[in-house]
Amino acid sequence: MSWKTAVKVFGEPQWNYNALRFATREEAEAYGADLASRWILVRDWEAQVDDEPPNYRLEGRQLIKIQT
Repeated sequence: MSWKTAVKVFGEPQWNYNALRFATREEAEAYGADLASRWILVRDWEAQVDDEPPNYRLEGRQLIKIQT
């Protein structure tokens, strides 16, 4: 189990995702907040549970790939 960041942008009703999966909800939410601070079109974000294993961790604003 992992957490993914879901993002909605202006003009699109659906959630959008990337391939990043985090071990905790807090990391996924923090990543969404960071995206929103850099992308002007983000209108909402949330963390959603996912079946894939975590592949990144977030330390501050730095993404670190988890080696498998």
